[in-house]
Amino acid sequence: MLRFNRMVESTGYSLDLIFQALSDPTRRAILKNVSSRERTVTELAKPFRMSLAAVSKHLKILDRARLIRRTKRGSFYYVRLNPEALMSAEQWLARYQKFWQTRLDSLSRLLEKEPE
Repeated sequence: MLRFNRMVESTGYSLDLIFQALSDPTRRAILKNVSSRERTVTELAKPFRMSLAAVSKHLKILDRARLIRRTKRGSFYYVRLNPEALMSAEQWLARYQKFWQTRLDSLSRLLEKEPE
């Protein structure tokens, strides 16, 4: 497992930073919002009852985890999803899904064989 973690992190994505960023519901909502198209920081802040500075702090955490990409055009910052970072987390989770699915399938077969 350590080897796999290093492999994922060698691609430039830190699982610790990604999962820390994903642990907050506001940041997950921001990611959902930018998954369909890029948005300005002001657009991203609208649905939340918090200051623009607070939203900016959430964006910094997402940016540090490389879950988003920010670009400046004129006086506006645009935010878009970086799907590669999410893919690295998904690949890590998929290993455990495979492990648990195998275990659950074995348990299911065992329970089906038990006499009633």
